[in-house]
Amino acid sequence: MLVGKYVNKFYGKYFLFFLFGVLALVLVDYFQLEIPVICRNIINGVQDGTLFEDGSKMLEYMMYLGLIAIIMFIGRFLWRYCVLGVAARIEGDLREDMFIHAEKLSNQYYKEHKTGALMALFTNDLSVIRQVFGGGTIALIDAIFLGSFALYRMFVCNWILAIFALIPMSLIAGVAAIVGRVMHKKFKARQEAYDNLSDFAQENFSGIAVIKAFVKEVQEIRHFDKLNNNNYDKNIDFAKYSTLLNVLLTLIISTIIAILFGGGAYFVVSDATFGGKNFGAGELFEFIAYFDTLVWPFLAIAQLINQRAQGKAAYDRIAELLDAKIEIVDNETVDVEMLNGKIEFRNLTFKYPDGSNNVLEDISFTIDAGQMVGIIGKTGCGKTTIVDLLLRTYNINENQILFDDKDMMHIPFKKIRDAIGYVPQDNFLFSDTIANNIAFAYEELDYEQVQEAARLADVHQNIIEFNDKYETILGERGVTLSGGQKQRVSIARAILKNPPILIFDDSVSAVDTKTEETILKNLRELRNGKTTIMIAHRISTVETLDKIVVLDNGRISGIGTHAELLASNEIYKEMVRLQSLEAEVNGGVE
Repeated sequence: MLVGKYVNKFYGKYFLFFLFGVLALVLVDYFQLEIPVICRNIINGVQDGTLFEDGSKMLEYMMYLGLIAIIMFIGRFLWRYCVLGVAARIEGDLREDMFIHAEKLSNQYYKEHKTGALMALFTNDLSVIRQVFGGGTIALIDAIFLGSFALYRMFVCNWILAIFALIPMSLIAGVAAIVGRVMHKKFKARQEAYDNLSDFAQENFSGIAVIKAFVKEVQEIRHFDKLNNNNYDKNIDFAKYSTLLNVLLTLIISTIIAILFGGGAYFVVSDATFGGKNFGAGELFEFIAYFDTLVWPFLAIAQLINQRAQGKAAYDRIAELLDAKIEIVDNETVDVEMLNGKIEFRNLTFKYPDGSNNVLEDISFTIDAGQMVGIIGKTGCGKTTIVDLLLRTYNINENQILFDDKDMMHIPFKKIRDAIGYVPQDNFLFSDTIANNIAFAYEELDYEQVQEAARLADVHQNIIEFNDKYETILGERGVTLSGGQKQRVSIARAILKNPPILIFDDSVSAVDTKTEETILKNLRELRNGKTTIMIAHRISTVETLDKIVVLDNGRISGIGTHAELLASNEIYKEMVRLQSLEAEVNGGVE
C-alpha cells in the first residue's frame, strides 16, 4: 500500500470497494485452506479402507469440494473486480489530478521540464502506482490473513515441522528487505533513463524535417543508440536484482520443502502423534499443502517490498509535479464585467524568473480602445515578452499594466484571457480537423462562421482544395499544412473568437505581401472599434496602423505613425531602408 497526501484521499473515496474486495479475498483465503483437510481425509480413508465403507462419504467430500470451488470462483471475481478495479480508478483519478494541475502551471515550468519526462509520469509511473494499489493490496491481505491461517493450521497439524519451516522462511523477509532497498535505487535510475529516451525520441519526431534537411539521420541514430543502450543497461541492472531476489527465494523454499519431506516421512513411519492425533500420510500431505499455501504469503511480502520500493519512487516523481507551485493565481481581484480594450503600460520593467538581465525596461505607452497598434523591432528586443505579459503568463509588479484603467494583477486572469484573441508566433495547431481548430474557442461548431473566419484569413480557398475540405485531419502540430496555411488557420481561429483585444505575434511572416494586404484590409473592416495589436518585423505589416511602437533592446525607441517615425526615428528609418533594399534584391517581392 502507498501513503502520501495525493493518494490518501482515495482510501476514503473507494472505502467500500476496498472493504468488499478485502472481505472477498479473506473468504477465499479461508476456504482454500479447507481443501487440504478434505484431501487428508480422503488419503487416510483410502489408506485405512474406511472411505468406501459408506458410499455417501466420498460423495460428501466431492460436494464439499464443489461448493468450495463455487465460493472461490465468486470470491475471486469479486476481489479482482473490487481491488483491481479500484487500482484502475485511482490511476485514472490521479492522472486527471495531474493533468488539471499541469494545465495551471506557468510557461516557466515547461521551460525547465522536458515533455518526454512529463509524459513518463503519465504513463510508466502511473502504471506502477496502479500495480501498488492492485497487486500490492492483494499481496498485503494475503500476507496477513492467508499467512496467518496457514501458519495456525501448520502448528495444529505438526508444531515441530512448523517451527522447522518457519525459521528459514523468515530469511525471505530479510533477503527481500535488503534487495528491495537496492531495487528502489535501480528502479529510479531505470525511470530516468526512460525519461531521457522518451524525450529524445519525441523531440526527433517533432523535428524530423530539420534532421532530414541537414542530413543528420546517422548522427541522431547514434545519439539515440547511446540513450537506448543506457536504457537497456538500466533495465538489465534492475532485472538482475529482481532475478537475484527470485532465485534466492526459490532456493530457500526448495530447501525447506526437502527438509519437510524428510522430517515428515520420519514422523509418518514412527507413528508420531500431535494434538492427540496420529501423524500419517494424509497429515503429511495436509501439512505440505499448508506450507505450499504459505509460500505465497511470504513471497507476497517480498513482492510487497519490491512494489513498495517502485511505488515510492514513482510517487515521489508524481508528487514533484503536483507539488510544483502554481504561480499565476488571482489575488484581491476586482469585479470586471468585460474589458473594452484600453491597455496602458506604466514604467514596466521585467526579467524572466530564470534570467539575470531585464528583458523590458521602463516601458510606458497607452493603447486606446479600438486602436490598431503595431510593435516592431529587431529579434530579441522584447516584442513577444510584451504578449506573454498581456496574457498574464508571468507575474509582474502592481500597476505596471492596466486594462481599462484597472491593474492587471487584480483582474481575474481568466477574464483577461477571455478578452484576448491570440495568434502565436509558432502557430500551434492540434491534431484535429481544420474546422475544429478554427472553432477552438467554442464548444459547438458553426460551419458558416468557421468558413467566414477562414475567408477573412484568406485561407478558405486552400482548405476547400483538400479532399475532406474542413474535415481534413491535421497531422501533429498541423504538419499537414504549409507554414503560410498554418498561420492563416491560426488567424482564422483568433478572428472567430472576435474578442475585444486581438494580438498577432509576428503572425503574417510566412505569407506573401499580397495575402498580407488582404488579411490586414479584412481586419481593419472587421475590427473597427476593437483593439488590435500587430507584433511584426516587416514594415509592411504595421505601416498603415494607427500607432507604431518601436522597441530597441527592451526599451521604447519611438512611438508614432509611419510618417512620424520616418521623420523622427533613426532605428525605424534604418529598418525601412534595409527592407526596401531587400525587396529590390528580391525583385520587388518581400
